Amino acid sequence: MDPQARLAFHQRDSGPIMAGLEIWLRDQIEGGKVEPNSGLGQAITYMRKHWGPLTLFLREPGAPLDNNACEAVVKRAIMHRKNSLFYRSATGARTGDTFMSLIHSAELNGVEPFEYLIELLKHPGEVERDPAKWMPWTYQAALNSA
Repeated sequence: MDPQARLAFHQRDSGPIMAGLEIWLRDQIEGGKVEPNSGLGQAITYMRKHWGPLTLFLREPGAPLDNNACEAVVKRAIMHRKNSLFYRSATGARTGDTFMSLIHSAELNGVEPFEYLIELLKHPGEVERDPAKWMPWTYQAALNSA
């Protein structure tokens, strides 16, 4: 489904449900049915405060319905932070950070990280002279011209 068709679908099918939910949320707090300081009250207040971004999919073609990509990046950073507790020096930590960045950049650009790192190690002089040519999205051209 293209973004415009998906937007029309959500406006038709999800719009009325979300409008009903918005009314229900308001009635729970303003009608005194839920204590604002309770767990449910705090959740309702949070949802009402963030209603615009939560319902962006009803107004914006192509709006993502989840944040899985962001969560995957955060998960990787958290795992790296946990593993970095075992670095023995600041130099080791910087090296680990550099490799994490290189590997993740390669993956995001559809490049096999192991092969990419091998090529960087095979061409240290060229990488040092012109690092921009050796980014995951440009290194194949650098290899072809070498």
